[in-house]
Amino acid sequence: MRTRCTPHPALEKVTDVTHDHPEGIKGAAATALVIFLARQRTSPQTIKSTVTGCFGYNLDRTPDDIRPTYQHNETCQETVPQALICALTATSFEDAIRNAISIGGDSDTVAAITGGVAEALFGIPEKIARQGWNYLPSDMRRTLTQLYQRADTGA
Repeated sequence: MRTRCTPHPALEKVTDVTHDHPEGIKGAAATALVIFLARQRTSPQTIKSTVTGCFGYNLDRTPDDIRPTYQHNETCQETVPQALICALTATSFEDAIRNAISIGGDSDTVAAITGGVAEALFGIPEKIARQGWNYLPSDMRRTLTQLYQRADTGA
């Protein structure tokens, strides 16, 4: 029997700003939980079983299992589990992003979700971070700097 988690009310509050559908809120909450667990150095296998129990997503596949039949679909049900699989089966940040792009479908959404999880799991390699940073306008750099400072201090 699968147990269902009751997401913390704050998860719904922060996710319903950008997601106005129950499945969107569920997908965003699942992603936030995975990132939280990854930052706590929880093993990928434990993360998979926790998310499966809490949200009902099947995370027992690999990118190789997904790739042959995956098609573009922007719903959370068809992007979040796939993105989580791409990150949780990876061996590095770059491997996770390559997994996400290689499965096809809604690649920008899948890679964006995968990237957030992969950063929590592996960090972003300095060369990739520096190159991405150079593409950002100054106001976005300030916002990200503040975000990372708050995350590091818990403020």
